[in-house]
Amino acid sequence: MDWDEPKKAAAPLDLVEGEPLDEWSRDELAERIRRLEREIARTRRVLEAKSAHARDIDRLFGD
Repeated sequence: MDWDEPKKAAAPLDLVEGEPLDEWSRDELAERIRRLEREIARTRRVLEAKSAHARDIDRLFGD
């Protein structure tokens, strides 16, 4: 398996997207936002690291 080959996510976004939220409290909704924002930031860091790695490889091998 290649380092950049897509992998199936352990927890599909389908479980989060479209989830009914009407019964959630304001505190629960705020906590959900905080957790999702942390996960987005983590995902962005990993994406940037992979992108930097790919740029380095391209510079090294001249894509």
